[in-house]
Amino acid sequence: MKVIFLCGGIGKRMFPIIHDKFLLKFLGKPLLAYQIEMAAEAGFCDFVFVCNPNNVELVSGIADNYTNINASFTVQKESLGIADALKGTISHINEEIMVINPNDVFDRSAFGNIMNKYENGGAISYLLGYEVKDYFPGGYMEVNDKNELVSIVEKPGKGNEPSNLVNIVVHMHTDSGKLFDWLGKVETDEDNVYETAIGLMANNGDKIKVVNYNGTWIAIKYPWHILSLVEHFLGQADDYISPTAKISERAVIDGKVIIEDGVKVLEHAVIRGPCYIGKNSIIGNNTLVRDGCHIGNDCVIGHCTEIKHSYVDDGCWFHSNYVGDSILGKECSLGAGTVTANRRFDGKNVAVKVGGDVVDTSQGKFGTIMGAGCKTGVNVSIMPGVRIGTNAIVGPHVNLVEDLEPDKLVVTQTRNRVIKRGILGI
Repeated sequence: MKVIFLCGGIGKRMFPIIHDKFLLKFLGKPLLAYQIEMAAEAGFCDFVFVCNPNNVELVSGIADNYTNINASFTVQKESLGIADALKGTISHINEEIMVINPNDVFDRSAFGNIMNKYENGGAISYLLGYEVKDYFPGGYMEVNDKNELVSIVEKPGKGNEPSNLVNIVVHMHTDSGKLFDWLGKVETDEDNVYETAIGLMANNGDKIKVVNYNGTWIAIKYPWHILSLVEHFLGQADDYISPTAKISERAVIDGKVIIEDGVKVLEHAVIRGPCYIGKNSIIGNNTLVRDGCHIGNDCVIGHCTEIKHSYVDDGCWFHSNYVGDSILGKECSLGAGTVTANRRFDGKNVAVKVGGDVVDTSQGKFGTIMGAGCKTGVNVSIMPGVRIGTNAIVGPHVNLVEDLEPDKLVVTQTRNRVIKRGILGI
């Protein structure tokens, strides 16, 4: 059986996080690495990775770390959906296949559930379904009284769901040739060719079994879901302090904390778990890192900084800051006094603009989402839910109340009037 990892898509809702979601690192490893390891532990060894032109080398570099798998790679030149991705694998496949979306986090029981149903036989395909209580912006399964698939309805809108079963892309197909035939018959301009083809198979009399799954499931649809993944991985990890870490006797380490090689924790710093501190990072004097923080490699958490429940990627620098419930990309630098507000005065959930929509994060506390390479000046205030694009600069004393596009600069005078908001270098 071939396991196909769908690594070619592009996240359209993740701005300003622009790199692939499955390449995000948690506890020092990219998400894709966890998925490979779990599939291998479940007994699979033949993998096909469908990549895009920008990530094929990164994906192959991750797969090359595993000598217990056979890996092949195809390139999806454009992000045209699952069907297009699978069509590129035809030359690699003439057997049963397992199709996996590596942007979804689930546990090994997902494979076990599907394989148990498969061993009992009787169906051409087995699709994982997860029962939700609240609306999720994904595909919903319409099933009959035998829990067999009738159709998959993509993003039906709240109140229009055909069931409470969300389609998780952990799918097993016992006849890949028939699936590919149906993929070629679908005529649509939308990117739901794969889902439509499966529905047509069901309507044609092929039995497609929906396999109920109630284990861990976290889908990265929006940037704030990254914080849920931090909680997940920290919850699974054991305490660990590297013997090469240098921790002052006057620092406080409390709760579940993972501290990697080369970390320095200076006098009067407090790390209150659960927290992860990546390799060679420095936790400076009088700093506080607490309540579900994930600090990447080579970061400097400078004097008198507090970071709470946030994801901080590699190479970030801080000095006298407050960062709460926020997500910061690689190599961001915050000037002294920069504060990320994380709660509305009215106590309502924080909302974030996504495309042309305003989306409720369902979070009472949520700060900023900052792309890679951003900088702020001294005494900057960033309001809840504001997004800052890659390589943007927020000048001193700015109170940023709206999103800032990539490569833009905003500065103010003493009366807080914007005098320049433009493209860097102009």
